Amino acid sequence: MQLPENEMVIGIPRGMNFYHNYPFYYGFFSALGIKIVLSDMTTKQTMNDGSALVVTETCLPIKVYVGHVLNLLNKGVDKIFVPSIQSIAPKIYNCSKIRGLPDLIRNVIKQPFTMIEATLDKSEKKQGLYEFLAEAVAPFGITDMAKIKEASKAGWRTFNNFYVMTKSGMSYKKALSNALQGKVLIENNTKEYPISVALVSHGYNIYDERTSMKIIEKLEAMDVKVYTSLQLSKEQAMEGVNTLGERLYWANEFEMTGTAGHYLKDNKIDGIIVLNAFGCGPDSLMVERIIRKAKQFNKPIINLTIDEQTGEAGFVTRIEAFVDMLFRKKRATIINKIDIEEETEREYTINTDYIETK
Repeated sequence: MQLPENEMVIGIPRGMNFYHNYPFYYGFFSALGIKIVLSDMTTKQTMNDGSALVVTETCLPIKVYVGHVLNLLNKGVDKIFVPSIQSIAPKIYNCSKIRGLPDLIRNVIKQPFTMIEATLDKSEKKQGLYEFLAEAVAPFGITDMAKIKEASKAGWRTFNNFYVMTKSGMSYKKALSNALQGKVLIENNTKEYPISVALVSHGYNIYDERTSMKIIEKLEAMDVKVYTSLQLSKEQAMEGVNTLGERLYWANEFEMTGTAGHYLKDNKIDGIIVLNAFGCGPDSLMVERIIRKAKQFNKPIINLTIDEQTGEAGFVTRIEAFVDMLFRKKRATIINKIDIEEETEREYTINTDYIETK
């Protein structure tokens, strides 16, 4: 890929926080005249390339991320955005791999390139959003803080448009496409689904179609309505965290325990599907808590673990078995309800249809 000379270009890997933050990044960088080049969609080769450079115990999302950085280098991009998202709020931290992402990339990829390693740490002074954004554009010679703050407004507009559409029920892919075009569309989807499930996971596990094996599309093809964290407000997610009796510590709790806690109480949700990557320490703790709480709420739950060796056939078989169980459970509930209602309505009536004789 030949990139124009003298053009401000930044490469963004399709991994980790990309799936949540890209609408903001797009609006922000575009407002400053910086062209964004994305890595290609994840493939088996992406996974293999990333896995070859890290130790076996590294979780799948990090392996995928390394593969995407390599993909950008192969495209000829020499400035790649690898942020270090330390803390999203005071005392609310990311896992160590996300916090140390720039160090990891620096140590495993030996090709020369400029890594833009802006740091966001809201647990520390002077490492907030504006400082983070200033670090992100400094390599392009942009230092005017007034321009940076104005560009951040463009980023928030794009992000908020995206969020409004996903919260209304629009698919991730369609909402993202509309938001990047500056559109806000609200769909009037009247289709009714016999079964509804909550898909609990991080955006980088769900919306990467290769790692998730298009799980949402597969569920919808089975006539299942899928709900995720994108349909929830921050307040609803926080309430969900409280439902599970958790103290907010991990930055991704809103996507995991918050989402699970909210949908466990939601009567329209027939079951919970948890999707997590093998080797993720924080997730292993959160998933265990979610499974225990699901038993208390008598809500069916399945935990699907993915890595680069996960086979699609077995993956689909487990989903199909879980969905079939949900259908059978719902049919039994409906039949039982009808029987109870009929029994309640049935009353004894004295037979008066007779002729009295003397």
